[in-house]
Amino acid sequence: MRQNFGAKGWLYPMPVLMIGTYNADGSANIMNAAWGGISEEREITICVDDSHKTAENLLQRGAFTVSIGTADMLVACDYVGITSGNQTPDKTVRAGFHGVKSAFVDAPCFEELPMALECRMVSYDTETCRLVGEIVNVSADECVLTEGKIDPRKLRPITYDPVHHDYLVLGEAVGKAFSDGKKLK
Repeated sequence: MRQNFGAKGWLYPMPVLMIGTYNADGSANIMNAAWGGISEEREITICVDDSHKTAENLLQRGAFTVSIGTADMLVACDYVGITSGNQTPDKTVRAGFHGVKSAFVDAPCFEELPMALECRMVSYDTETCRLVGEIVNVSADECVLTEGKIDPRKLRPITYDPVHHDYLVLGEAVGKAFSDGKKLK
């Protein structure tokens, strides 16, 4: 028998999206945003409340990166999600992140997070907190590649469990997409 919980923003997996922007002084800023995902083939939609320093930066620069939170950087990823850039301007440095300018957009990638979507802002609605970005490039450090492709077992991406407030690591392959279902044809 099913149990009803009411209208909740619960989805599995819930990616841990690390949004990188530049502050007005040119320093790198990063925040943890768990509410988002791919909304079109080359678009990402993320909820970013306008009270965040990231929202101000987005409106000034019109660009951002989205790195994937990893098990290796879990503590730092959580820290930049619970610490405001408005109150702690050096939170990115305190967390141990080092921003490197993207070659494609006016936003930082982070050396410690080996995969990033480099995005141009399409729209941002402060009333709904909806940020939409066009993905202009995906970059990944060679340390997470196997045969030239991103390997989730090496990346060790984390997901947010909104029910228990846990982070879970992803990576186990349990089937083959666009293939296993053919068994039922």
